[in-house]
Amino acid sequence: MRRNIFIQKGRQVALLFTMLALFSFTPLHHGWSSYDQTKPANLTGKILEMSYENPHGMIKLEVKKKKWTVVLAPPSRMESRGLTKDMLKVGGTATVLAYPHLKIKDEMRAERITIGDKTTELR
Repeated sequence: MRRNIFIQKGRQVALLFTMLALFSFTPLHHGWSSYDQTKPANLTGKILEMSYENPHGMIKLEVKKKKWTVVLAPPSRMESRGLTKDMLKVGGTATVLAYPHLKIKDEMRAERITIGDKTTELR
C-alpha cells in the first residue's frame, strides 16, 4: 500500500514538471496569427543587423530611413532551402515579402526573402 502512494506521488510530481515546462516556454514562441496576412508588403533595404538563431532568424532592415524588424524562418529551414548565414551580411541588401505585426508597428514576418539573384521561400 505504501509503495502505491510513492508511485502516485511520483506521477503527480512528473505531471507537474511536465506542465511547468510546457507553459514556461509558450510565451516565447509567438504565433503567426499575430501578423496580418491580408496586408503583404514588399520591402527592399539595407541589412543593419542579423540573427541566425533559434527559434527564428531576424534581420533589421532599413527602408527609406525607417527601420523594420523582420522575423525570418528557423535557421534549419533557411539552411535547408539555401539561405545561409553568410548571405545575411550586415550592409547587404535584402528584399522581403512580409506581413505586418498586428500590434508591433515596426515588425514584419517574412514570407520570402531575396538576396542578390536568390529568392528563398521561408514558409
